[in-house]
Order: sequence, then structure tokens, then C-alpha cells
Amino acid sequence: MLLRMPHLERDGDVFVLYLGDEGQTDNENRFHPDWIDAFHGLLDEVEQTGVTAEQPHPPAALVTVATGKFYSNGLDTDWLFGNFDRSGWYLDRVHSLYTRLLTFPMATVAAVNGHAFGAGAMLATSHDFRVMRSDRGYWCLPEVHLGMPFTVAMNALVTERLTNQVAVEAMTTGRRYGAEAAIAAGIVDAAADADAVLASAVERAAALAGNRKPNLPVIKRALHGRALAGLAVPTTQENLAFQP
Repeated sequence: MLLRMPHLERDGDVFVLYLGDEGQTDNENRFHPDWIDAFHGLLDEVEQTGVTAEQPHPPAALVTVATGKFYSNGLDTDWLFGNFDRSGWYLDRVHSLYTRLLTFPMATVAAVNGHAFGAGAMLATSHDFRVMRSDRGYWCLPEVHLGMPFTVAMNALVTERLTNQVAVEAMTTGRRYGAEAAIAAGIVDAAADADAVLASAVERAAALAGNRKPNLPVIKRALHGRALAGLAVPTTQENLAFQP
């Protein structure tokens, strides 16, 4: 499988991080280790762009989006099953994506342009806000159907970010939530037509760009304290029951 890498664009004060290659519409945007490194590198770039001694916290916000059918299908299972002796290391690298977004020092909005499954759904859930395509695409945690457990870290993220009963339904039934159902469940905040998802997310993010202040990451760390504590638990064979 050809690895597609994320890339960065800018719309005023809003940084738009695309999860796949520019112009590519057929990629599932799975989390290969190199993809994770590239994602973190782009977040580093976002944090540093425009920062000066005179203005250490310029207005800025972040939107993530993809193109085509998928937002993200999550884990790179081909890599994982081919390197299962490194599964704990790999899954902890995946968890680092969620921790980074939960504590990111500016507003974050996921523009869920298509399917968000498994770890990809969790990526969207790690943002402050979510705008989902209204006509097609699902947010789904299919692990129960795949015979896969949730790591301690993933369980912490989902159960802290969703209400208890929504987490029960999402995690134990593998329900596929379209935009209307996802809004009703509090999984996403808004919906938009396919050609307006990104613009809607950018508009929401731009309205919050001025909130980039030194206290914002402090607020986020306190707000997400229990999820962050769970995300910090290393993945081991003892707390990961799944075997290939």
C-alpha cells in the first residue's frame, strides 16, 4: 500500500492539516508510524509559525480534514500485524496523537469529510469540536465486530469524551453513526453539506483563533485530566488481550 502523508495549508489564522497527500482522494489515512511522525511534525510547525518575542501567542486555530471517502480508518493494521512484537510501542504512538490534540494550545476542529472508523474516529473525538459531512460517512468504533479490545488509553479517551450511555452503545454494538445521529449523541457538534464541511470547520475555528493564550493549554489539561491520565498508561501484553 502506498503511504500517503499529511500536509499543511493555511486559511488566514486557521491552519488546515490534511490527513493525506495533496490531490489524493482514495486514501484511508491510516496511522503508519511514519505518518504519525509527520503529523506531529506538522503540529510542531503550526505551534511555531508566526511566533516572535513580541507576539509569542499570535491568533491561530487548527482544522484537520481529508479528501474523498475517508477522514481516517485509524490503525495501520498491515503494519501492526507485521510488527506485532512492537504493538505496545505502536499503540502508544497512536495514543500520542490524542494526547497532543487534547492539549493543543489553540482551538481544534475536525472537519469529518467521510468515514471515521476506530482509531480514526478517536482522532476526531480528540479535537475540541467536530463538523461532520451530512449526506454520507459514518463515525464508528467497530472493535467489537473485529474481536479487538480497546486499550486502557483508548477506553479512557472514549469514556471521558462521550456520555456513558453513548460510550456503551458505540463500544459494545459498533453502531455506525451518520451525522444526524452523531449530533443527537453529542459525538459531533454540527453537520454541513459535502462541499461546505471544511468551510464550516474553518469558520468555527477562525472565530476561536483569538483564544490562543497561555492559559488555554492549562485549561485543557485540567478539563481532560482523567482522559490524559488514561492515555499515559503504557500498553502492555497484560493490558492488551488481543492477539494476532
